[in-house]
Amino acid sequence: MTIKASLPRRLFLAANLVFLLLVALLCVAPFINLLAVSFSDKTAVAAGEVTFFPVGFTTVSYEFITNTSKFFMSLLISLHRTALGVPINLLLIILTAYPLSKSKTDFRARSVFSWFFVVTILFNAGLIPTYMVVKSTGLIDSIWSLVLPGALPVFSMLVVMNYMRSLPKELLEAAYIDGAGHVQTLLRVVLPVSAPTIATVTLFAFVDHWNSWFDGMIYMNQIEKYPLQTYLQTVVVNPEEFIRNNTDLSGNLSKYLSLVSARTTGAAQMFLAMIPILCIYPYLQKYFTTGLVMGSVKE
Repeated sequence: MTIKASLPRRLFLAANLVFLLLVALLCVAPFINLLAVSFSDKTAVAAGEVTFFPVGFTTVSYEFITNTSKFFMSLLISLHRTALGVPINLLLIILTAYPLSKSKTDFRARSVFSWFFVVTILFNAGLIPTYMVVKSTGLIDSIWSLVLPGALPVFSMLVVMNYMRSLPKELLEAAYIDGAGHVQTLLRVVLPVSAPTIATVTLFAFVDHWNSWFDGMIYMNQIEKYPLQTYLQTVVVNPEEFIRNNTDLSGNLSKYLSLVSARTTGAAQMFLAMIPILCIYPYLQKYFTTGLVMGSVKE
């Protein structure tokens, strides 16, 4: 037997549904507008005529960005960076978080190392000393200059550490009684139950590597070695200079300058850069909230 909801309850549910739909539309509306801008004629965009539907539909902005071999080279560099950076981040996060999650009885120097990492969040050397270190180690113009300086994301490490610290001690003691060492306990007990938090920091690492552009601008001296975001940033900031320096487009210089603008190319590059995030996020989203809450600071 089902009990019908009262009239006030049904009114509340209806109002709540309408409110959430409006919030969802407000969140999606800017992306729809950007998509419309990327497929619109630059004159209509400059006149402010584009809202949620393209005006003077054209794909020239996407042709402008993709009609060059350097675009695909930068895409491969970003994929290479992500394929290297994310596993390195996860490896160092886990290897650092596991010992720091132990009690002071098991690891007497835990507080010293914990504060050592926390201080790096509050204070850093700055851009010039970091550049000098990267240069002195011979990493300039190397893919490793994009991966190694941020190899250990301390915030993500603290999230994983707090989650591991919240695990029942009986779970670990049972593994030790069965003869498991630290490596076996970490691989067979701790990591399987830490899947939501590991998925969360994996998403953090992926987004960080994929969206980063400033380090490519600093550490790479040749445009052929730019990662995707750095390459696209040069397109948006100065499209005319980009065309003049690109032999693939130099023959169509006047054509592209008459058809594209910084706004249309900017909108196009945002969606091109968002495609990998949109592909991976749905698979990790179910772990995101759970992992972040589980890894938050515990008493």
